[in-house]
Amino acid sequence: LQQFSDTGSRKEHVKITSESKPGFLERLSETSGGMLMGLVTFLLSFYLLFTNEGRALRTAKSLDEGLSLVIPLDSIHSVSQQNEGRLVHLAGSLSTSKPLFDPSYGLSIQAVKLKRNVEMYQWVEYEDSKEYEENGEIKKETKYSYNTEWKSEVVNSRNFDREIGHKNPSAMAVESFTAVSSNVQVGSFVLSKGLVDKIDDFKQLSLSNLEDPHADVTRGGDYFYHSENPRRPEVGDLRVSFFYAGLSGDDPHLGSADKVTVIARQRGDQLVPYHTKSGDVLQILYLGDLSVEEVFQKEHESNTMKTWALRAAGWLAMFVGISLMTRIFYTLVDWFPVVRDLVNIGLKAFAFCVASSLSLLTISIGWLFYRPLWALLIGLLSVVPIVVAKSRVPPKKQQ
Repeated sequence: LQQFSDTGSRKEHVKITSESKPGFLERLSETSGGMLMGLVTFLLSFYLLFTNEGRALRTAKSLDEGLSLVIPLDSIHSVSQQNEGRLVHLAGSLSTSKPLFDPSYGLSIQAVKLKRNVEMYQWVEYEDSKEYEENGEIKKETKYSYNTEWKSEVVNSRNFDREIGHKNPSAMAVESFTAVSSNVQVGSFVLSKGLVDKIDDFKQLSLSNLEDPHADVTRGGDYFYHSENPRRPEVGDLRVSFFYAGLSGDDPHLGSADKVTVIARQRGDQLVPYHTKSGDVLQILYLGDLSVEEVFQKEHESNTMKTWALRAAGWLAMFVGISLMTRIFYTLVDWFPVVRDLVNIGLKAFAFCVASSLSLLTISIGWLFYRPLWALLIGLLSVVPIVVAKSRVPPKKQQ
């Protein structure tokens, strides 16, 4: 059943759908599907937690190995054969052989990357839903509202609840793209593709010094507009902006070339990935002039942040998995409101404790081969949530 009510504006309407309340068997069937999904999520969490610890320790060992082997170069303007195949550290200004062009807009810049970002003025649909029970039925009230916005991707209006009056074009007349310089150097050394990929600190390019490239294109601020009236755009109008990363030549408006610090393997006049004995790869690039110690400290900090983020994701996956697998107990009592709420709290507490214990246990197993004492300590910590949970349970009255 569908019921429509209009708010008087073509930009907003409300739809109400209703369906009969699902029976016990139907809810049980849905819970069974959720249990299967929970089992898969639960098993994946073990894999994520275990492999993350191995990755973190391998990366840390590789960084320590790199720090003990790295050689700071005396000069970036000459290639010494003595350092062939070795891990080297150097810092200097970026340089590229030729500027990057966008002939469509009469624009060029001496940089490692030039990004053309195209946005189209389009309709965007927003949903706001709420569910409630009425006359033994579950009703869902959804408010759909529409707004016009600049978007980098084409918004498919065919998926809107009401496309009439909110139709978007199916494609953009101008495409976005990123141009990358084919030859990027620091002094006499050529950077590998992996190092060039790390130069991604994009800044918006000011268009104040450029002329309007075509009769049908006008410049407003730092945008080129394909629009009859940029101040009052219509659906389908375009605006184009430009971004650059890795300034590689002195520019009167943008300043001097960007400085970078690189740690990589020297192969001839090229800087390429270095494979450590621990099985990891080192090819590091940071903006600015950094010492060897500063670079490796930043890498260790990055590794620590990634490790903790993945640990949190692993724990959350385990918590969700256990919650879905134990959901059946909630379904069995969900027609008793008080009992249902108590069971729900109990199941959440159970999932929290078990997920915490199993996560710590999995992490300790991951450390077993590398640092046995730490593994033992974390293994003992894994018992704490269960002990705390048991201590909260009141003892049985003596007979």
